[in-house]
Amino acid sequence: MINAGDRVSVHYRGSLDTGKEFDSSEGRDPLEFVVGSGEVIPGFEEAVSQLAVGEKVTLRLEAEDAYGQRDESLVFNLPASGAPDRLRVGDQLLLDNDRPAVVTEITDATVVADANHLLAGQALTFEIELVAIN
Repeated sequence: MINAGDRVSVHYRGSLDTGKEFDSSEGRDPLEFVVGSGEVIPGFEEAVSQLAVGEKVTLRLEAEDAYGQRDESLVFNLPASGAPDRLRVGDQLLLDNDRPAVVTEITDATVVADANHLLAGQALTFEIELVAIN
């Protein structure tokens, strides 16, 4: 049985409804986290906490239970005059509040930056295997 404060190790594969894989531990060490610490999204942690070592589960999390819905108030227009010369669409910026944002558009006057999590607004499916309770 897993309790809050236990360190667990899991192998996982995360995919979108399209089937596209967005992350996986395949070919790497298992993901380790402390249960109850907030290191992983709550639905993922809840599923892991129900497993015994060696067990596997597949679960689908709606956007609200994963990284939330997209929030258009997190899309900013910044003046292009202060942007670095080599800034490109897809680059990541660090905003004043230390929040990361991705550049989505550059014009002569503005740089559009999106501070939503890259997976916001999307349902996520995880295949999870509990490898160890440490």
